Amino acid sequence: MKLLDQLTQDLAELDARGLRRVRQVVQTPCAPHQTVDGQSRLNFSSNDYLGLAKHPQVLAALQEGVSLYGAGSGASHLISGHSLAHEQLENKLAQLYAPHIPQARALSLCTGYMANLAVLSALTAGAGDAEIFSDALNHASIIDGARLSRAKVTVYPHLDVNTLRAQLRISQAATKLVVTDSVFSMDGHIAPLPELLRLCEAEGAWLVVDDAHGFGVLGRSGLGAIEHVDLHSPNLVLMGTLGKAAGVAGAFVAAHATVIECLVQRARAYIYTTAAPPALAHAVLTSLDIITGAQGMALRAHLNDLLAVWQTGVADTLPSQDDAAQAPWLMTSATPIQPLVVGDNRAVMRASQALLDQGLWVTGIRTPTVPQGTARLRITFSAAHTHDDVARLIEGLRALSFTPGMALTAEAA
Repeated sequence: MKLLDQLTQDLAELDARGLRRVRQVVQTPCAPHQTVDGQSRLNFSSNDYLGLAKHPQVLAALQEGVSLYGAGSGASHLISGHSLAHEQLENKLAQLYAPHIPQARALSLCTGYMANLAVLSALTAGAGDAEIFSDALNHASIIDGARLSRAKVTVYPHLDVNTLRAQLRISQAATKLVVTDSVFSMDGHIAPLPELLRLCEAEGAWLVVDDAHGFGVLGRSGLGAIEHVDLHSPNLVLMGTLGKAAGVAGAFVAAHATVIECLVQRARAYIYTTAAPPALAHAVLTSLDIITGAQGMALRAHLNDLLAVWQTGVADTLPSQDDAAQAPWLMTSATPIQPLVVGDNRAVMRASQALLDQGLWVTGIRTPTVPQGTARLRITFSAAHTHDDVARLIEGLRALSFTPGMALTAEAA
């Protein structure tokens, strides 16, 4: 029983620090209005930024995909699991990113987590001397991928291009990779991609961009951060996820054809796993048509309108990052991610529960996902939300009372 006793003690320590995670059971499709644990909730926690998870065209495509390809792929891509749907999806993505990446090719993977592991391991596997430079606030999948690559890992301060420049210039590594989130998932801030790319080209380094929270949302055609800032380079390696703005599941990597071929030959996270169900890839093709077409432009316009309504309406309720001497304060961004930093782990969970009591589902995020002392309500918006939904959230926040010293409680508490 000693092993179980140790685990029990570990869980008790999480409870004592206010860090125990708890799942909630969702009984209806992903959408702004859902039934969660038997209760009606207005959801401001999902990454379904364009509302495509329940879009009728996407649902119809998924059903069609099941009828064409069945429930599963049956094997890895390199055995017998690479279907026509996977091939069509990769070809479509390569076509979309060809204006930004010379000789573009794309590779589909099961998840964004696996895609980051695949890229970082494959691009350093053939080099006996490689170094990865990673932003301090990068996603856990990047951190784990860098560690598993066995390359030397150097962390640079968040968004600090000058420090990164100095680190690159003193590096003696034969292969250098700079890796960054495009949109930081807990902040909503956009990385300085043009400056990073210029630096990488000058120093002979790859720029690996995790566009999980930019794809579908940023750019005129919804192609994400590199379209948003109009990047063009063979040094670019782009990862995007298909379970957020695209509304389905999976991930992809877009890069020069030689890079993708190296992933096919080297990336264990791609080679040694069963391919995702082809029906998902078939559905994503419809998502791509929506994202890059007139519907996508209209959805992004509505989403941006909601963000403007939110930021104007909440301005007199919550202090901004610029004028807040201490938490809580609102971290505004140009993306659907609009965090409210509370600070204390228990306080943020009290705030989340107080909102839940009003029927508002806003998840509390704590360390280690965010730095210690910056626990926050991660508020996210979807094009499926309405102006009334946003107004209800603002009123819900106004019903909370803020007290100094990083504490937030309900008025009724």
